[in-house]
Amino acid sequence: MLNEWDSVPLNQLIVPGRGISYGIVQPGSFVAGGIPIVRVNDVRNGRISTSSPMRVSPQIEAAYSRTRLQGGELLLTLVGTVGETAVVPDSLRGWNTARAVGVIPVRNDIGAHWVQLVLQSAAVRDLIESRLNTTVQATLNLGDVAQLPIVLPPTQEREKIVHILGTLEKKIELNRLINQTLEAIVKALFKSWFVDFDPVRAKAEGRNLNLPEHLADLFEDSFEQSELGEIPSGWKVKTIESIAERVGMGPFGSSIKVETFVAEGIPVISGQHLHGFMMEDNKFNFVALKHAERLKSANVRRGDVVFTHAGNIGQAAYIPESSRYDRYVLSQRQFFMRGDLSQVTPSFVALYFNSPEGQHRLLANASSSGVPSIARPVTYLRSIRLTIPPKPIMDAFENLVQPLLTQFRRNLNEASTLIALRDTLLPKLISGELRVKNAERTIREYD
Repeated sequence: MLNEWDSVPLNQLIVPGRGISYGIVQPGSFVAGGIPIVRVNDVRNGRISTSSPMRVSPQIEAAYSRTRLQGGELLLTLVGTVGETAVVPDSLRGWNTARAVGVIPVRNDIGAHWVQLVLQSAAVRDLIESRLNTTVQATLNLGDVAQLPIVLPPTQEREKIVHILGTLEKKIELNRLINQTLEAIVKALFKSWFVDFDPVRAKAEGRNLNLPEHLADLFEDSFEQSELGEIPSGWKVKTIESIAERVGMGPFGSSIKVETFVAEGIPVISGQHLHGFMMEDNKFNFVALKHAERLKSANVRRGDVVFTHAGNIGQAAYIPESSRYDRYVLSQRQFFMRGDLSQVTPSFVALYFNSPEGQHRLLANASSSGVPSIARPVTYLRSIRLTIPPKPIMDAFENLVQPLLTQFRRNLNEASTLIALRDTLLPKLISGELRVKNAERTIREYD
C-alpha cells in the first residue's frame, strides 16, 4: 500500500494521565438502577447499542474509574468479535465498559474519529488479526493495541478525510434510521392484525376498525377455539410442515471455511445478513460454483426464509425478490423454509417469527447451557403451529405494506452501495493514494 505519511504508535496519541484501559472484570449480576456498561455485543458497525445495557452496582463500578466514560473516547472490542469500534457520544457520559471492551481516550488535536478510520483500514485490521491470541477465543492484548501504527497526514488533510468519509457514514446512518422506522411500522401492523387480532376484536365489540371499508369487510366479527387458544372464525391453525415446500439445513461440520472462499462465486449467508426481517444483501463471502453444487441441499433462493439455530439464535429473515443473486449458500449455523406461496408469503413467515409470539415459539426448544442453540432445528421448525388467515386478508396486508417494504429494500441497497464506496475510499485516502479533491467529487451527490 502506498503511504507517504508518517505513522506513530497509538499510545502516543492518548490524553495524558488516562491511558488505554479495559473495563470491569467481574461486573456481577444485573442491578436494576445500577451503572450501565458497554459490552462487546453492544458495539457493532460503528455504533453503540443502548437498548438493553448491563447494569452493575455503583460499588463495583467505583473501582474502575479509569474507564468511566466522559464522551469522545474510542471503544475497541478486545474479545470474541475483535476490532469493532465506536466513538462514545456525550449522552453516555458516566457509563463504563466491560472487560472485553477497550477504552481509548484519543487527544482532541488528533480526534477519535480519525483513529477509528485508521483502525478500520485493511492494513491495520490485518495487523490486529495477526496479534490475536486464539487459544480459547480471539483476544487482543492492550499492549498490542498500544503499538498499533496510526498514520498521521497533516491536520487539514485529516479533517477533510474525516469529513468525506463522515458524509458517507451519515447517509448510511440516515438510511438505517429510516429503515428502523419502516420496520417498526410493518411489525406493529402485523402484530395488530395477525397476533392480537385487533380488527376482529374491534368488529366483535362494535368498535370502529379504523380501516377502509374494503379492508374492514375482510374480517369476521367472532372468535372460535383452537389448539392455540382463541382465534378469529374461519382462520386455520397449521404447522410449518403443512405450509412449506421444503425445510432444510446449512452444511454440517467445516464444509464452509476461510480456505474455501473465492473472490467471486455463490454468496454465503451468515448471521450478519439476518438483522431484521429482510436479509441484508451485502458483505458476502463467496464459494465456487462447484462447491455450492456439492452443498446443494444448503442452497437457498429468493423467497426463502432463513433462520439461525446456533450462536445468535432466533434470527429470521426472508430473501426478497429484488435480491442481487439468484442463489445463495447457507453457513453452518443457518436453516431455512421455502413456503407454499398459495398459502403464505415469505414476508408473513419472517414477520411472524420476528413477533414476540413467533420468537417465543422459535426459541422454546433452545438450549439453556453452553453455546446457545436450537435442538433438532429442522424437525422442530416443521412442528411449530401458527395461525393462518384467509388468503384475501394476507394479500391485503401484503398490498398495504408493499410500498414500505420496497422503500426498506431500496434503502438497504443504497446503504450497500455507500458501504462499498466507503470501504474503497478508506485505504486510498488514508494512504495518500487518492487525494481529497478527487474523493470530494466522487461523493458530492451524497453531501
